[in-house]
Order: sequence, then structure tokens, then C-alpha cells
Amino acid sequence: MLRGRFKGGIDPALLEFSSSLGTDKEMFFEDVWGSKAHVLMLAKQGIISKDDASKILSALEAVKKDYSSGKFVLKQEFEDVHLNVENYVSLECGPEYGGRMHTARSRNDQVLTDSKMHLRGELLQVLGYVLELEKCLLDLSEKHSDTIMPGYTHMQHAQPITFGFWAGSYASMLFRDLERLMNAYDHVNLCPLGACALAGTSFPIDREYTAKLLGFDGVQVNALDAVSSRDHVLETLSELSITMSNLSKMAEELVLWSSHEFRFIEFSDSFATGSSIMPQKKNPDMAELVRGKTGLVYGALVQMLTVMKGLPSGYNRDMQEDRVMLWPALRDVKGALMVLSSGLSLVKVNKEVMASSVYGDYSTATELANYLVRVEGMPFRKAYEVTGGIVKELIAKEKGLEDYESVKQALKRYNVNVSSGALSEILDPSKAVSRNKSIGGTAPAEVRRMVNALRDAAKGFDADLEKKSEKIEAAKKLTAKLVKEFI
Repeated sequence: MLRGRFKGGIDPALLEFSSSLGTDKEMFFEDVWGSKAHVLMLAKQGIISKDDASKILSALEAVKKDYSSGKFVLKQEFEDVHLNVENYVSLECGPEYGGRMHTARSRNDQVLTDSKMHLRGELLQVLGYVLELEKCLLDLSEKHSDTIMPGYTHMQHAQPITFGFWAGSYASMLFRDLERLMNAYDHVNLCPLGACALAGTSFPIDREYTAKLLGFDGVQVNALDAVSSRDHVLETLSELSITMSNLSKMAEELVLWSSHEFRFIEFSDSFATGSSIMPQKKNPDMAELVRGKTGLVYGALVQMLTVMKGLPSGYNRDMQEDRVMLWPALRDVKGALMVLSSGLSLVKVNKEVMASSVYGDYSTATELANYLVRVEGMPFRKAYEVTGGIVKELIAKEKGLEDYESVKQALKRYNVNVSSGALSEILDPSKAVSRNKSIGGTAPAEVRRMVNALRDAAKGFDADLEKKSEKIEAAKKLTAKLVKEFI
């Protein structure tokens, strides 16, 4: 079909090497939809006759049904999904009709249109799964807003926090992921169809019309930019990588906390596996695989950056590798989001173990220093020095900050007189947590306030996702209606 200036057929080895059918088949229905919209536009503009359009559209309806039923199978000899569909139309109603279908477009803008249509659907699914995990984390945050646990820096006990505060921190991260992914969607959902090979066309096409029929938000205007760029793929893979970075970070903590040394949480039996040799094992494979698949998504981004790094303007065949990286990365991210949502919704939180690990860890030392600043009027650096000296003394005596009498006697040497009762208020972890009422702090009331704020914001994303999905569905129905009228 593409050998007009060549003698003979294409070398089989080159055909196999260059074929994109393995990845293009995921865009089959988008390709048919895009072709229908293009033919409708050609007829509307008088570029092809309505009778020709009717025959082509009938064939496009037939190919969709035959592909769905398995009657039509994509053939390697036609190299990609576009030529397979065009060949079907040619066989169904004559080669002149298959040929007319491709008027005023190139495979360069055609494949980009197909992939953008498929990608936006994938992104909407990813956004839905992020929202699902977001809601799961917010439920955990609210439920455990006063479940005391250690907070860590450098993997050492730092200050007491709550499990709800921890869950809320990941809900905050995921909210930024939602914003980034939504921004990527907006860049994806611009229509390149009509850019043709690189320079537009002399035919009187209506690019806004096809963009409308395909549910795009507008036209990707500059034709050379449209066929040359894959920054929407790079942006998508970048945002997916950031999302996976956040999920992997969460997964690492879940793996640690489910260990015997921590015993903070326990996964449901349905989200853990056993050992082939050790009967007692309960392995957090779900979280481990999230960590593992993060590297695959990072790899896709680096591969795509490498493919694009030195390409000149215009379409280059290197670009067909974008879907090789993109589709698997999207599958991995969706899978990670789904299993984390399901796993966390059933996770058992061991409140007693978490609480007991806070006592004896000196994690309320900062509160003692704050007291010396607030009540005794010490400069913070002096209060830090005094508190550090007391902690050092207690460690030497194998005592903790819970030994209020020892703390009381130590403070007297710095001319600070505090009753044991007052020290119990200062140094009790749960009371220390409740005092952190600053915006974004650990106080249960503040944690619940943040939960409510994120829930309200998430509702906006829910509505936006529904609106975007409805727009695509409405465009699909409009195209189907116009095709039916033609046929």
C-alpha cells in the first residue's frame, strides 16, 4: 500500500522489525473512531462525496464489529493498525474508497490522535484509582487521628505522632499527584488530527470539527509541533513516576511496619502470601511488588527521554516506541494503586504496640525544651542544651522521661522547679501530640480538619473526572449518530 515509488515488496525482516502491531492493537477502537470523524469532516467540507463517505463509514462500522467478534484479525503484512483498517475498507467496498479515507491526513497525525485518545482514557482510569486510594487514606486518617505512634527521622524515633497523621501525609502527597496528572490530561487532550505529515494541508479541512467529534478540548495548532512532539508522553511518564515514587515510599513503610520487629500493622490474609518452605511466613508481597514496579515506570521515563533527546523536527520513526513504554507503565501504576487501596482498606492497626513503642524512646524531649522556653523563658538553644543533658543523664541511669521524679530532680540543678504532675502533662506522648495545634500539626482535631479539607477538594476532582468522561462519551455518541445518519 505504501510502495508506490519502490520496486517489489518490503523485506520480511524489515517488516517484522518495523511493525507496531503489538502496541497499536490497544488503540484499534480509537483508530476506527478517528477515521469515522475524519470521513465525516471530509464529507462535510465537500472533499469527498456523501455517497463515498457513506460506503466508507459502513465499512468502518463493519470492521469494528468483526474485530470485536474475532472475525477480523490484524495482519503483520500491513505493518500497523491504520493500514489494517484501511485494507479492510478497501476489501469491503473497493480500493478507491479505502484510498479516499486517507485524504488530508497522514499516519503521522493519525497515530498521534489514536494514542492521545487512548492515553486520555487511561489517565482518567489512573486518576480514578488515585482518588480511590486518597479516600482510603483519608478514612484511615480520620479513624486513627488519635492512635499514637512514633514519628521518625533518619529511621530513628523523633517525636510522637498518630497513625492518622501518617495516613494524612500520604493523602496530601496523592492530592498533588492528582493535580499533576490532571494537568497532564489537559495537555494530552488536544487534537493533532489535520496536522498531516508536518505542514498541514491545502484541502479545506475543519480541524475544530474533528476535535469536537473526538471529544478533545481543542486543537494542537502548529502542525510541525504536533507531529514532532511527544512531550505529553514525557509529562505523563514523569507524573506516573512521581506517583510511583510516593507509592513506593508508602510501600516501604508498610513492609517495615508489618515485620516482627515493628508489628505496627498486619495485612489481611488476602493481601499476603506464604513461603514455599517456611510454614509460619506471611509476606507483604503486595507492597514489595509496588516497590519493584516503581523501577519499571522510572525506566519507561528514562527510555522515552533517551528516544527523544536528539530527534530533529518532523516525525521520526523512533517515536513509535513511545507506546512500548507508555502502555505497560500505565498498567503497572493502575495495578499498584488498586492493590494498595484494597490492602489498606483491610489492614489491621495494632494500636497497643504502636503506643507502647512511644514510651521510653525520649521522643517528648522536644516538648520539655519547648516548656523551658515557653514557661521558664530560656532561649531555645539553652533549653535544647539543658534537655539534652537530662536525656544523657537518664540514659546513663537506664531511665526514661516517664520517670518524672528523676526529671524533676535534674531540672532543679538548672533552677527549674516543676512538679511531677506538671511533668506528666508535658511529657506524656498523647498530650504532646494534642498540643501541636499549628496548621498541619499532629493534634487530632487538626488532623480531622485536614481530612475534611482534602475530602472537599477530592469532591472537586470527582466532579471534574465525571465531566471529562461525560464529554468523551457525548462525543462518541455524536459521532455514532452522524455515522448512522450517513449510512
